[in-house]
Amino acid sequence: MLSNQNKELPKLIAPQADDWKFKISYITVVIVSFLHLSAIYGLYLSFTSAYWATITFDLILLEASMLGVLAGAHRLWSHRSYKATLPLQTILMLFQSSAGQYTALNWAKDHRLHHKHSDTDADPHNAARGFFFSHMGWLLVHKHPEVKRRGASIDLSDLMSNPVLMFQKKYGIYIITLFTYVLPTLCPMYLWGETFHTAFHVNILRTKLCLNFTSLINSASHAIGNRPYDKEIRATENMAVTLATLGEGFHNYHHVFPWDYRATELVSKLNWTAAFIEFFARIGWAYDLKTVENGMVVKRAKRCGDGTYEKSELRRKAVFKLFKNE
Repeated sequence: MLSNQNKELPKLIAPQADDWKFKISYITVVIVSFLHLSAIYGLYLSFTSAYWATITFDLILLEASMLGVLAGAHRLWSHRSYKATLPLQTILMLFQSSAGQYTALNWAKDHRLHHKHSDTDADPHNAARGFFFSHMGWLLVHKHPEVKRRGASIDLSDLMSNPVLMFQKKYGIYIITLFTYVLPTLCPMYLWGETFHTAFHVNILRTKLCLNFTSLINSASHAIGNRPYDKEIRATENMAVTLATLGEGFHNYHHVFPWDYRATELVSKLNWTAAFIEFFARIGWAYDLKTVENGMVVKRAKRCGDGTYEKSELRRKAVFKLFKNE
């Protein structure tokens, strides 16, 4: 909880974790519980009865849905870290729709609010309330009054003028239902004879893996890891999250430099989302990719970091020297 002095400035600083009586959304709790139990059963079916084609199909769709969230809703629409042509935006919108995480407009609004009021009561998934709340609990309760109040001031004019996002918003219930549940269930049934029972539950497993992997960015990456760029914020660098989220675990960097399309200083083979954007940049569908000048990064790390940047910098130089000698 912030000091009383900070509480006296409600227009400037939201309380970090003020006293608040949760209002549980019991309908949401039932739905989320049912879907997670179905996902566990889907995991069982993956080992006992599902065709390999079904498992492969859902793994590919898992990566696509995550790219829709991370390359689309996150790096493109939340942070405008690059620009995309209409075909690429359409692909990303459909990928994001297959994740079942509301519309990209809704996702981007929450995320912009998260960055503006990070880890306070105006943050939809305030990490100051604990790991579970930031990971999944925030979805199970009604929004904090600060989220509603400060969310009204978030500028969404660029998104509201985007025809792809407005189309998704207008027909969201149909598009999301079709691409999250209907088509991923029907394709295995009609293309290679999978049963409805198995196809449905393995697909639910895919959607819950996508949700929990991306939720790790809100929870684990605000609790576990180093802070080489700014030790005063909760966001961390977490390699496990990087592996689970196609390159989103460099979160301390991302919160310091949110406009960088790479979401990291390093060019990493683990950053599949950046590789995806770079591929489309090579064919002209992505452009105006924003990055941060290395000197600015180094200065910020040495001025504000927790000291781990210098150690990793020495390792990078040693590896570079080794490969150069070869």
